[in-house]
Amino acid sequence: MNFYFTLAAIASLGAASSAEVPKIFANYFTPNVPLKAQIGMILPPQEINKYIAKVETAARKDPKWFREFSAATTPGTPLPFDARLGLTKEEYDEYQKLWAAREFKAIEEVVLLLRESPGNTWTLSSTGKAETLTTLRYTAANDSFRSPNGLLKRIADITSEPASILGAWSGLEWKFEEETGLGKTKENIALGRFADNRYGIIVYRAQELSSEGTRLLDKSMMIRFPLSRPPTTKAVVPTAKPKKN
Repeated sequence: MNFYFTLAAIASLGAASSAEVPKIFANYFTPNVPLKAQIGMILPPQEINKYIAKVETAARKDPKWFREFSAATTPGTPLPFDARLGLTKEEYDEYQKLWAAREFKAIEEVVLLLRESPGNTWTLSSTGKAETLTTLRYTAANDSFRSPNGLLKRIADITSEPASILGAWSGLEWKFEEETGLGKTKENIALGRFADNRYGIIVYRAQELSSEGTRLLDKSMMIRFPLSRPPTTKAVVPTAKPKKN
């Protein structure tokens, strides 16, 4: 489908909004105005792979030590230097430089559109592989999203370190989790902005495991979109203590 045709089509879905925009969206979107965005990932230069391979080899040699060593490190950040990682200090320093050089790589161009939906709710409509977001409806009254799985409740706010895989960003997060005799289902959505205030970010993930532990579904995506306005204290809705991510 033609990208610009889709842009016009999705814009026609929105009518003039009669309700106040929920605070969680106020810093990012203008109701009924399409916003170009990108699904992508943040990757370091390929040269880093030779060092990752050495660490993986070291991990296989002493898996117990590696599990304990990794558990003491913030998830998504580089491990601190240790000779048992299989790297010399010079190689580790080069690994750190390559990690710091990671960049956003776009996979797909999409369109986002914030619009009011029935029942005093709001929907972030989307195109392409981001269309899953359209199934979530936000209710400001209880600060929650509802998806076909159930209610996503607000959890601890995100404060991501510069060394983390996505870089320095902060935002809000909601989570659904359910475990039955048939298996376990998890669904998360986070909305925030990078520290440089140039781009906003949406992180979404849905997982389903069978009762035997078989992975039935594991869908995740990161969406980056340009910001046209600086943050304001009015749009911050802190209900939980910040967490490291």
